[in-house]
Amino acid sequence: MGQAQDERRPGREVQAPVAVAPRLVEEEETARIFVASQWKLMYWRFRKHKLAVASFFVLCLLYFVAIFAEFVAPYDPNKQNTKLLFVPPRRVRFVDREGKLKLRPFVYGLTQQVDMETLRKTYVEDEASKLYIRFFVHGDPYKLWGLFESDLHLFGLEGNDRTLFLLGSDRMGRDLFSRVIHGSRISLSVGLLGISISLILGVIIGGISGYYGGMVDAIVQRTIEFLRSMPTIPLWMALAAALPTDWSPLRVYFCILIILSLIGWTGLARVVRGRFLSLREEDFVMAARLAGASEWRIIMRHLVPSFLSYLIAHLTLAIPGMILGETALSFLGVGLRPPVVSWGVTLNEAQQLRVVAQAPWLLLPGAFIVLAVLAFNFVGDGLRDAADPYAR
Repeated sequence: MGQAQDERRPGREVQAPVAVAPRLVEEEETARIFVASQWKLMYWRFRKHKLAVASFFVLCLLYFVAIFAEFVAPYDPNKQNTKLLFVPPRRVRFVDREGKLKLRPFVYGLTQQVDMETLRKTYVEDEASKLYIRFFVHGDPYKLWGLFESDLHLFGLEGNDRTLFLLGSDRMGRDLFSRVIHGSRISLSVGLLGISISLILGVIIGGISGYYGGMVDAIVQRTIEFLRSMPTIPLWMALAAALPTDWSPLRVYFCILIILSLIGWTGLARVVRGRFLSLREEDFVMAARLAGASEWRIIMRHLVPSFLSYLIAHLTLAIPGMILGETALSFLGVGLRPPVVSWGVTLNEAQQLRVVAQAPWLLLPGAFIVLAVLAFNFVGDGLRDAADPYAR
């Protein structure tokens, strides 16, 4: 009783309890890491890679635009306007010449002028004419995914004026921005579909080579070395040029996919072979054999999932090669051909130096290719670091 009163006396110091909250938080965090799955750990590590996360959202935006290309693009990509050839990119404004701020974006109208010495047409903005940009406007009719008919576009000019060339126009008066949007569907899907075929070939052939070894491994590796020793671009050109010219653009597209995939599986097969060589003598593989599992089950249910995260990172880094391969073939004129629209076909307009000097904006589709390739590379770097079991 007296001791309790002494503790309550004013002026007597009472020791504060020891702070254990940070230690408990650290222990809970450690326990959460120990019980987390491999995919959860990859997600936590990938989230720390800020550049990879930003690139992932850029890729999501690009693929969203590619999926809804007809809706996002303001005009038909093959619609020609012979009165507006080589129009430079239009400047979207919010402030007019009088310094007044406009809440709705607008562009000035265009007037043509002819240089009497060179007879070259030039375009001058008519500041007296303001053309306001509206969202969800009706314009050129289209079929979304070839199924749903509509004429609604994400944005465009009000009225019947069809001269909103955000990236300019080409030699036929076609809207370059609409062609880039529609071309993203072909160019970006080439990477995904092509790498899917390469994944199947690389895992199966590389897995057989690494799992069985011996003569099978020697034959597969000599075949891979032969394919990798051949110059890539000339080989692509030769195989693509062998396609009949009377084939439909859709058949040419799928043949280009098969060509790119038949050449692009060798690198992945080498990676899978190396992993199989290091894993086939592990204890869990021996346990599966003793349990009576078939060789196909051991390969597909035990070996491949053990390094699936690494495969995803490798494939993400390989997709840009597929995109660049299709772009190179189409740019050189032996890949996809008009009326199919891809980034390579759009860049084909800029082959001549004289045309580029007159209309340098025809090179702008190359900027979208660079953006997509860099985004894939950054995402691949982030996934590779996230899949590394020794990364911190």
